[in-house]
Order: sequence, then C-alpha cells, then structure tokens
Amino acid sequence: MAAGIFNHEAKKKGVDIMADSAGFESFHIGDPPDKRAVITCQKHGIDINQHKARLFNSNDFDTFDAIYAMDHKNYRDAAFFVKSDEDTKKVHYLMDTVTPGKHESVPDPYLAEEEECDKVYHILKKASSKIIDQFQD
Repeated sequence: MAAGIFNHEAKKKGVDIMADSAGFESFHIGDPPDKRAVITCQKHGIDINQHKARLFNSNDFDTFDAIYAMDHKNYRDAAFFVKSDEDTKKVHYLMDTVTPGKHESVPDPYLAEEEECDKVYHILKKASSKIIDQFQD
C-alpha cells in the first residue's frame, strides 16, 4: 500500500519522484498485494494490482535517495545492508515523518480486518504527503 499511495500522491501533486516497496522475508516474493490492501486502495482511486513482492537488497541504496522502514525489524534489516556512512543516512522510520524522533511502527494490518487497512491507508497517506511536500517548490 505504501508505494502505491506515495506514487499516487506524488503524481497528484505533480512531483516527479517515485517509491518502490521491498521486504525482507522471502516467503511472499512474487506475490500480489493482500486483497484487503487492494480493496482499500481501490476505494481511494489507487490501483496496486500490478505490484509484486520483492526482496530488499544492497543495490536499493544506489537506486533510492531514502529508505523508509515500516517498523523496528525492517529498520534493523535495512541497516544490515548498509555499505557506507552515506547509506546509513538514508535509512529512516516512515512514521518519523509524522511523529518525528519517536521511531514508531506503522501498524501491520495483515492479520486484521479490512477496517484496519483503512486506518493504515490514512497513516501512509499522511506520511507520504509529508515526504512529497519536502520536494515541492
């Protein structure tokens, strides 16, 4: 959901940036998004059907200007791949864009009801907007 929301909001605001999504667990590689996430995004005019899960890798530091972790484990996992001090500076908690310095986790709606996906959608939209706004002007 995060990459889909981010890319949708960037396009809507006319900002030429993009996000991708990657995980650290191999058991979902190549899988489509969770149906509840797809439905939630569709309700807001966002199509994430084409997304396929992929593994994070050290080349992501060369490809992207920032790496936003959804939770503490993802933050540690991303930090494991750093190759330089410059890479270390790229790793952030996504929620720090909304609640700076608190290092909070984005709630994981994977085992929850569809309503939880909607709550997470609004959190991700707010975080995305904060990041995108840094690139406007």
